[in-house]
Amino acid sequence: MKKFIIPIMIIAIVVALYQQTSADKNIYIMVIAIVIFMIGMMQLSAKTPSKNQDKEDTDV
Repeated sequence: MKKFIIPIMIIAIVVALYQQTSADKNIYIMVIAIVIFMIGMMQLSAKTPSKNQDKEDTDV
């Protein structure tokens, strides 16, 4: 899954940067590219374990 998300995120950022530098900016394409990037970041960061996971387990 990680191998699929990272290239999609890179493509979304390249598209957003290209739209930002072009003369006729299309705001909808930029917003869609940023949303795709943010969704990809959420999915990748959801798999990262918390640093405080051991402390939370002992507190309960």
